[in-house]
Amino acid sequence: MIAGSEPSRLVALLQLINRLPLPPPPVKRGRGRPVVYQDRLFLQGLVLMLVRRLETVSRLVAVLAEPTAAMAQVRAVVAEPYGRLPDRRTWERRLARAPARLPAQIGCLGRALVALVGAWAEHGRAVALASPRLRAPGGVWHAKQRAALQAPIVTCDGQADWGQSGWHGWVYGWKLHLAAVVAGVFIPLAAEVTWASVHAATVAPRRRREVPLDPRFVLGDTHYQTPALHQACAHQGRTLIASQWSPAPPDDPGKPVRAIFHALRHRTSEHLNELVKDLFGLHGPVPTTGLVNTRRYVLGAIFVYQLTLWYRFEHQLPLNVGLKAFLRAA
Repeated sequence: MIAGSEPSRLVALLQLINRLPLPPPPVKRGRGRPVVYQDRLFLQGLVLMLVRRLETVSRLVAVLAEPTAAMAQVRAVVAEPYGRLPDRRTWERRLARAPARLPAQIGCLGRALVALVGAWAEHGRAVALASPRLRAPGGVWHAKQRAALQAPIVTCDGQADWGQSGWHGWVYGWKLHLAAVVAGVFIPLAAEVTWASVHAATVAPRRRREVPLDPRFVLGDTHYQTPALHQACAHQGRTLIASQWSPAPPDDPGKPVRAIFHALRHRTSEHLNELVKDLFGLHGPVPTTGLVNTRRYVLGAIFVYQLTLWYRFEHQLPLNVGLKAFLRAA
Protein backbone atom coordinates (compact mmCIF):
# COMPACT_ATOMS: atom_id res chain seq x y z
CA MET A 1 0.00 0.00 0.00
CA ILE A 2 1.33 3.48 -0.83
CA ALA A 3 2.24 5.42 2.30
CA GLY A 4 -0.42 7.99 3.21
CA SER A 5 -3.01 6.57 0.82
CA GLU A 6 -6.41 5.38 1.91
CA PRO A 7 -7.06 1.62 1.95
CA SER A 8 -9.25 0.11 -0.72
CA ARG A 9 -12.94 -0.20 0.02
CA LEU A 10 -12.63 -3.95 0.44
CA VAL A 11 -9.82 -3.50 2.97
CA ALA A 12 -11.86 -0.81 4.73
CA LEU A 13 -14.82 -3.18 5.06
CA LEU A 14 -12.53 -5.86 6.48
CA GLN A 15 -11.09 -3.37 8.98
CA LEU A 16 -14.60 -2.48 10.14
CA ILE A 17 -15.00 -6.04 11.41
CA ASN A 18 -12.24 -5.37 13.96
CA ARG A 19 -14.57 -2.72 15.48
CA LEU A 20 -17.66 -4.86 15.16
CA PRO A 21 -19.95 -5.41 18.15
CA LEU A 22 -20.10 -9.17 18.63
CA PRO A 23 -22.83 -11.21 20.32
CA PRO A 24 -21.87 -12.68 23.71
CA PRO A 25 -19.81 -15.91 23.51
CA PRO A 26 -21.14 -19.22 24.83
CA VAL A 27 -21.08 -19.53 28.61
CA LYS A 28 -19.35 -22.92 28.47
CA ARG A 29 -16.64 -23.77 25.97
CA GLY A 30 -17.19 -26.95 24.02
CA ARG A 31 -14.93 -29.96 23.97
CA GLY A 32 -11.83 -30.16 21.83
CA ARG A 33 -8.76 -28.04 21.31
CA PRO A 34 -8.83 -24.35 22.27
CA VAL A 35 -9.83 -21.94 19.52
CA VAL A 36 -6.82 -20.32 17.85
CA TYR A 37 -8.55 -18.09 15.28
CA GLN A 38 -11.34 -15.84 16.49
CA ASP A 39 -14.67 -15.47 14.69
CA ARG A 40 -13.70 -12.04 13.32
CA LEU A 41 -11.19 -13.63 10.95
CA PHE A 42 -13.85 -15.87 9.40
CA LEU A 43 -16.29 -12.97 9.16
CA GLN A 44 -13.61 -11.19 7.14
CA GLY A 45 -13.28 -14.24 4.91
CA LEU A 46 -17.06 -14.28 4.48
CA VAL A 47 -17.04 -10.61 3.45
CA LEU A 48 -14.36 -11.36 0.86
CA MET A 49 -16.46 -14.24 -0.49
CA LEU A 50 -19.54 -12.03 -0.91
CA VAL A 51 -17.79 -8.99 -2.36
CA ARG A 52 -15.79 -11.05 -4.87
CA ARG A 53 -18.67 -13.53 -5.50
CA LEU A 54 -16.73 -16.61 -4.35
CA GLU A 55 -19.34 -19.33 -3.82
CA THR A 56 -17.04 -21.99 -2.35
CA VAL A 57 -14.39 -22.05 0.35
CA SER A 58 -11.81 -23.52 -2.05
CA ARG A 59 -12.16 -20.45 -4.27
CA LEU A 60 -11.69 -18.21 -1.25
CA VAL A 61 -8.45 -19.98 -0.32
CA ALA A 62 -7.21 -19.81 -3.91
CA VAL A 63 -7.98 -16.08 -4.23
CA LEU A 64 -6.28 -15.30 -0.90
CA ALA A 65 -3.13 -17.04 -2.17
CA GLU A 66 -2.88 -14.92 -5.33
CA PRO A 67 0.40 -12.93 -5.44
CA THR A 68 -1.17 -9.56 -6.24
CA ALA A 69 -0.90 -6.23 -4.47
CA ALA A 70 -4.63 -6.18 -3.70
CA MET A 71 -4.55 -9.63 -2.10
CA ALA A 72 -1.40 -8.70 -0.19
CA GLN A 73 -3.34 -5.88 1.47
CA VAL A 74 -6.20 -8.25 2.27
CA ARG A 75 -3.85 -10.87 3.71
CA ALA A 76 -2.17 -8.23 5.86
CA VAL A 77 -5.50 -7.27 7.43
CA VAL A 78 -6.87 -10.78 7.86
CA ALA A 79 -3.68 -12.36 9.22
CA GLU A 80 -2.53 -9.37 11.29
CA PRO A 81 -3.34 -10.73 14.79
CA TYR A 82 -1.91 -14.20 14.06
CA GLY A 83 0.92 -13.76 11.58
CA ARG A 84 -0.53 -16.46 9.31
CA LEU A 85 -3.73 -17.58 7.63
CA PRO A 86 -5.69 -20.72 8.49
CA ASP A 87 -5.30 -23.73 6.23
CA ARG A 88 -8.05 -24.89 3.92
CA ARG A 89 -9.56 -27.42 6.31
CA THR A 90 -9.83 -24.80 9.06
CA TRP A 91 -11.53 -22.40 6.66
CA GLU A 92 -14.01 -25.09 5.64
CA ARG A 93 -14.76 -26.20 9.19
CA ARG A 94 -15.21 -22.73 10.68
CA LEU A 95 -17.15 -21.29 7.75
CA ALA A 96 -19.48 -24.30 7.93
CA ARG A 97 -20.31 -23.20 11.49
CA ALA A 98 -20.73 -19.55 10.51
CA PRO A 99 -24.42 -19.75 9.45
CA ALA A 100 -25.46 -20.78 12.96
CA ARG A 101 -23.95 -17.59 14.41
CA LEU A 102 -24.80 -15.13 11.65
CA PRO A 103 -28.42 -14.41 12.76
CA ALA A 104 -27.20 -13.23 16.18
CA GLN A 105 -24.42 -11.21 14.52
CA ILE A 106 -26.87 -9.59 12.10
CA GLY A 107 -29.15 -8.69 15.00
CA CYS A 108 -26.28 -7.23 17.02
CA LEU A 109 -25.03 -5.08 14.15
CA GLY A 110 -28.56 -4.09 13.15
CA ARG A 111 -29.33 -2.72 16.61
CA ALA A 112 -26.03 -0.82 16.59
CA LEU A 113 -26.83 0.68 13.17
CA VAL A 114 -30.27 1.86 14.32
CA ALA A 115 -28.65 3.75 17.20
CA LEU A 116 -25.78 5.04 15.05
CA VAL A 117 -27.89 6.29 12.14
CA GLY A 118 -30.76 7.51 14.30
CA ALA A 119 -33.24 5.69 12.08
CA TRP A 120 -36.19 6.34 14.40
CA ALA A 121 -35.36 9.95 15.25
CA GLU A 122 -37.79 11.27 12.62
CA HIS A 123 -39.94 8.18 11.99
CA GLY A 124 -42.37 6.06 13.94
CA ARG A 125 -40.95 3.04 15.70
CA ALA A 126 -42.07 0.12 13.55
CA VAL A 127 -40.57 -3.09 12.16
CA ALA A 128 -41.59 -4.79 8.91
CA LEU A 129 -41.52 -8.57 8.49
CA ALA A 130 -41.05 -10.26 5.11
CA SER A 131 -40.24 -13.73 3.81
CA PRO A 132 -39.21 -13.67 0.11
CA ARG A 133 -38.48 -16.92 -1.71
CA LEU A 134 -35.16 -17.81 -3.29
CA ARG A 135 -34.95 -20.28 -6.16
CA ALA A 136 -32.56 -23.21 -5.97
CA PRO A 137 -30.17 -23.78 -8.91
CA GLY A 138 -30.54 -26.59 -11.41
CA GLY A 139 -33.72 -28.59 -11.83
CA VAL A 140 -36.50 -29.31 -9.36
CA TRP A 141 -37.46 -32.37 -7.35
CA HIS A 142 -41.19 -32.83 -7.72
CA ALA A 143 -43.21 -33.81 -4.67
CA LYS A 144 -44.46 -37.04 -6.24
CA GLN A 145 -40.91 -38.07 -7.16
CA ARG A 146 -39.69 -37.31 -3.64
CA ALA A 147 -42.54 -39.27 -2.06
CA ALA A 148 -41.73 -42.23 -4.32
CA LEU A 149 -38.01 -41.92 -3.40
CA GLN A 150 -37.09 -41.36 -7.04
CA ALA A 151 -33.69 -39.74 -7.31
CA PRO A 152 -33.74 -36.21 -8.80
CA ILE A 153 -31.67 -35.10 -11.77
CA VAL A 154 -27.98 -34.52 -11.14
CA THR A 155 -28.19 -30.71 -11.20
CA CYS A 156 -31.03 -30.57 -8.67
CA ASP A 157 -30.43 -29.34 -5.12
CA GLY A 158 -31.93 -32.22 -3.17
CA GLN A 159 -31.98 -30.30 0.12
CA ALA A 160 -34.32 -27.55 -1.14
CA ASP A 161 -38.10 -27.76 -0.87
CA TRP A 162 -41.28 -26.36 -2.38
CA GLY A 163 -42.98 -23.21 -1.15
CA GLN A 164 -45.81 -21.10 -2.48
CA SER A 165 -45.46 -17.40 -3.16
CA GLY A 166 -48.39 -15.08 -3.68
CA TRP A 167 -46.61 -13.43 -6.60
CA HIS A 168 -44.36 -16.12 -8.13
CA GLY A 169 -46.52 -19.17 -7.43
CA TRP A 170 -44.78 -22.40 -6.44
CA VAL A 171 -41.02 -22.00 -5.98
CA TYR A 172 -38.49 -24.77 -5.40
CA GLY A 173 -35.80 -23.42 -3.12
CA TRP A 174 -35.43 -21.47 0.07
CA LYS A 175 -37.06 -18.72 2.10
CA LEU A 176 -35.35 -15.62 3.51
CA HIS A 177 -37.03 -14.38 6.69
CA LEU A 178 -36.33 -10.69 7.28
CA ALA A 179 -37.15 -8.05 9.87
CA ALA A 180 -36.27 -4.48 8.88
CA VAL A 181 -36.64 -0.96 10.21
CA VAL A 182 -39.51 1.10 8.82
CA ALA A 183 -37.63 4.36 8.27
CA GLY A 184 -35.86 6.43 5.65
CA VAL A 185 -33.04 3.87 5.42
CA PHE A 186 -33.56 0.11 5.05
CA ILE A 187 -31.70 -1.55 7.95
CA PRO A 188 -32.11 -5.31 8.49
CA LEU A 189 -32.56 -6.16 12.15
CA ALA A 190 -32.91 -9.93 11.91
CA ALA A 191 -32.56 -12.58 9.21
CA GLU A 192 -32.81 -16.33 8.82
CA VAL A 193 -32.84 -18.75 5.88
CA THR A 194 -34.96 -21.92 5.86
CA TRP A 195 -36.54 -24.30 3.39
CA ALA A 196 -39.26 -22.67 1.31
CA SER A 197 -41.87 -24.90 2.96
CA VAL A 198 -41.31 -23.43 6.45
CA HIS A 199 -44.18 -21.14 7.48
CA ALA A 200 -43.11 -17.55 8.09
CA ALA A 201 -45.01 -17.26 11.38
CA THR A 202 -43.01 -20.10 12.93
CA VAL A 203 -39.71 -18.26 12.39
CA ALA A 204 -41.01 -14.81 13.39
CA PRO A 205 -40.58 -15.35 17.18
CA ARG A 206 -36.87 -16.07 16.69
CA ARG A 207 -36.45 -12.88 14.65
CA ARG A 208 -38.39 -10.94 17.27
CA ARG A 209 -35.67 -11.66 19.84
CA GLU A 210 -33.11 -9.77 17.72
CA VAL A 211 -35.31 -6.65 17.38
CA PRO A 212 -34.66 -3.75 19.79
CA LEU A 213 -37.23 -3.07 22.48
CA ASP A 214 -38.10 0.34 20.99
CA PRO A 215 -40.60 -0.62 18.23
CA ARG A 216 -44.28 -0.20 19.01
CA PHE A 217 -45.63 -1.79 15.81
CA VAL A 218 -44.78 -5.01 13.97
CA LEU A 219 -46.02 -5.04 10.37
CA GLY A 220 -46.56 -8.17 8.29
CA ASP A 221 -48.65 -9.74 5.55
CA THR A 222 -51.30 -12.44 5.88
CA HIS A 223 -48.75 -15.15 6.77
CA TYR A 224 -48.17 -13.44 10.12
CA GLN A 225 -51.87 -13.22 11.02
CA THR A 226 -51.74 -15.86 13.77
CA PRO A 227 -53.01 -15.73 17.39
CA ALA A 228 -49.66 -16.96 18.74
CA LEU A 229 -47.75 -14.09 17.11
CA HIS A 230 -50.36 -11.56 18.26
CA GLN A 231 -49.94 -12.83 21.81
CA ALA A 232 -46.12 -12.78 21.61
CA CYS A 233 -46.10 -9.19 20.37
CA ALA A 234 -48.59 -8.10 23.02
CA HIS A 235 -46.40 -9.66 25.71
CA GLN A 236 -43.62 -7.21 24.71
CA GLY A 237 -45.96 -4.22 24.48
CA ARG A 238 -46.08 -4.24 20.68
CA THR A 239 -49.00 -4.25 18.25
CA LEU A 240 -49.01 -6.68 15.37
CA ILE A 241 -50.64 -5.25 12.24
CA ALA A 242 -50.97 -7.92 9.56
CA SER A 243 -53.17 -8.21 6.50
CA GLN A 244 -56.43 -10.11 6.98
CA TRP A 245 -57.23 -13.20 4.94
CA SER A 246 -60.55 -11.65 3.89
CA PRO A 247 -61.20 -8.01 2.88
CA ALA A 248 -62.41 -5.69 5.61
CA PRO A 249 -65.95 -4.32 5.27
CA PRO A 250 -66.19 -0.84 3.71
CA ASP A 251 -67.54 0.72 6.92
CA ASP A 252 -64.65 -0.55 9.08
CA PRO A 253 -63.29 2.58 10.86
CA GLY A 254 -59.78 1.12 11.18
CA LYS A 255 -59.39 0.32 7.49
CA PRO A 256 -57.76 3.65 6.41
CA VAL A 257 -55.27 3.48 9.29
CA ARG A 258 -54.30 -0.11 8.50
CA ALA A 259 -53.89 0.84 4.83
CA ILE A 260 -51.17 3.33 5.84
CA PHE A 261 -49.33 0.68 7.84
CA HIS A 262 -49.63 -1.84 5.00
CA ALA A 263 -48.18 0.71 2.57
CA LEU A 264 -45.25 1.33 4.91
CA ARG A 265 -44.62 -2.40 5.25
CA HIS A 266 -44.81 -2.93 1.49
CA ARG A 267 -42.38 -0.09 0.81
CA THR A 268 -39.85 -1.30 3.37
CA SER A 269 -39.95 -5.04 2.68
CA GLU A 270 -40.11 -4.81 -1.12
CA HIS A 271 -37.38 -2.19 -1.40
CA LEU A 272 -35.03 -4.08 0.91
CA ASN A 273 -35.77 -7.38 -0.81
CA GLU A 274 -35.08 -5.98 -4.28
CA LEU A 275 -32.00 -4.10 -3.06
CA VAL A 276 -30.34 -7.16 -1.53
CA LYS A 277 -31.21 -9.37 -4.50
CA ASP A 278 -29.81 -6.82 -6.94
CA LEU A 279 -26.59 -6.30 -4.96
CA PHE A 280 -25.73 -9.98 -4.63
CA GLY A 281 -27.25 -11.56 -7.73
CA LEU A 282 -30.21 -13.28 -6.07
CA HIS A 283 -32.89 -12.38 -8.61
CA GLY A 284 -32.22 -15.68 -10.31
CA PRO A 285 -31.26 -18.96 -8.64
CA VAL A 286 -28.92 -18.77 -5.67
CA PRO A 287 -25.33 -19.65 -6.65
CA THR A 288 -24.99 -22.31 -3.93
CA THR A 289 -26.46 -25.73 -3.14
CA GLY A 290 -27.30 -27.23 0.22
CA LEU A 291 -28.75 -25.61 3.32
CA VAL A 292 -25.42 -24.75 4.98
CA ASN A 293 -23.88 -23.12 1.90
CA THR A 294 -27.07 -21.25 1.03
CA ARG A 295 -27.53 -19.96 4.58
CA ARG A 296 -23.91 -18.80 4.61
CA TYR A 297 -24.21 -16.99 1.29
CA VAL A 298 -27.60 -15.33 1.85
CA LEU A 299 -27.06 -14.38 5.50
CA GLY A 300 -23.57 -13.23 4.56
CA ALA A 301 -25.15 -10.96 1.93
CA ILE A 302 -27.31 -9.33 4.64
CA PHE A 303 -24.23 -8.92 6.83
CA VAL A 304 -22.17 -7.31 4.04
CA TYR A 305 -25.08 -4.98 3.28
CA GLN A 306 -25.08 -3.87 6.93
CA LEU A 307 -21.31 -3.30 6.83
CA THR A 308 -21.74 -1.20 3.68
CA LEU A 309 -24.31 1.00 5.43
CA TRP A 310 -21.92 1.45 8.35
CA TYR A 311 -19.02 2.46 6.07
CA ARG A 312 -21.11 4.86 4.03
CA PHE A 313 -22.58 6.52 7.11
CA GLU A 314 -19.13 7.15 8.58
CA HIS A 315 -17.96 8.64 5.28
CA GLN A 316 -21.14 10.76 4.90
CA LEU A 317 -22.26 8.97 1.74
CA PRO A 318 -25.91 8.33 0.75
CA LEU A 319 -27.27 5.20 2.40
CA ASN A 320 -29.87 4.27 -0.22
CA VAL A 321 -28.08 5.27 -3.43
CA GLY A 322 -24.90 4.00 -5.08
CA LEU A 323 -24.52 0.76 -3.10
CA LYS A 324 -24.12 -1.48 -6.16
CA ALA A 325 -21.37 0.65 -7.69
CA PHE A 326 -19.68 0.83 -4.28
CA LEU A 327 -19.52 -2.96 -3.90
CA ARG A 328 -18.49 -3.52 -7.52
CA ALA A 329 -15.59 -1.11 -7.09
CA ALA A 330 -14.46 -2.64 -3.78
